[in-house]
Amino acid sequence: MMKAKVYVTLKKGVLDPQGKTVKHALDNLGFEGVEDVRIGKYMEVSLREMSAVDAEKAVTSMCEKLLANTVIEDYRVEIEP
Repeated sequence: MMKAKVYVTLKKGVLDPQGKTVKHALDNLGFEGVEDVRIGKYMEVSLREMSAVDAEKAVTSMCEKLLANTVIEDYRVEIEP
């Protein structure tokens, strides 16, 4: 079995109200020096045994079709054997 790790984040320039709320809360808790907070998603997808190239193609297709909103989000895929 293979595992794909998928990281989805908002594109630069897209407003992140959740991140702003967390940054504000960190400020209120006394954590100084936090410039910005961006919130994202992390997913693990277990795959049947296949080549790393085929796994990356499959997961990239999943991201393009469902896992990420490519209009406002970027994604990164890591394949582990």
